[in-house]
Amino acid sequence: MNLNASLIAEMFAFALFVWAVMKWVWPPLLKAMDERAKKIADGIADAERAKQELSQAHDQAGGILRDARAKAADAVNIANQQAAQLLEDARKQSQVERQRQVEAAKAEIQQELNRAKDALRAEVAKVALAAAERIIEREIDAKAHKALLDELAGQIH
Repeated sequence: MNLNASLIAEMFAFALFVWAVMKWVWPPLLKAMDERAKKIADGIADAERAKQELSQAHDQAGGILRDARAKAADAVNIANQQAAQLLEDARKQSQVERQRQVEAAKAEIQQELNRAKDALRAEVAKVALAAAERIIEREIDAKAHKALLDELAGQIH
């Protein structure tokens, strides 16, 4: 066998093999590799987009949380103000009620005082009438009158 002919046949077979691979095997392999590279690139792009969306979602969640805290603080402040107002209203109402009760008690005391004065006047009038009856019954004597008036004055005290 001729080495040159064998080498040329092997070279021809190798070239035929390379041509066949380039014609039928290489294009689907390149296509698969391109698709795989495209999928990887799309995955990386999707991951970056998801990362940005996650960052935006965190920012939005932080904003919503800040707003919720501010609204809650406002609600607490409003509730505290309303409670203070209710307490102040109750305090004023109790002061008005206390003043009304004091006025009613003063009026009742004044009425009781007037009744006591009226009763005392009636008693003094009875005593004076009794003294007048005794004076009239007795003879008219200045010393007797003085003693009788002293006795009546002692009864009044």
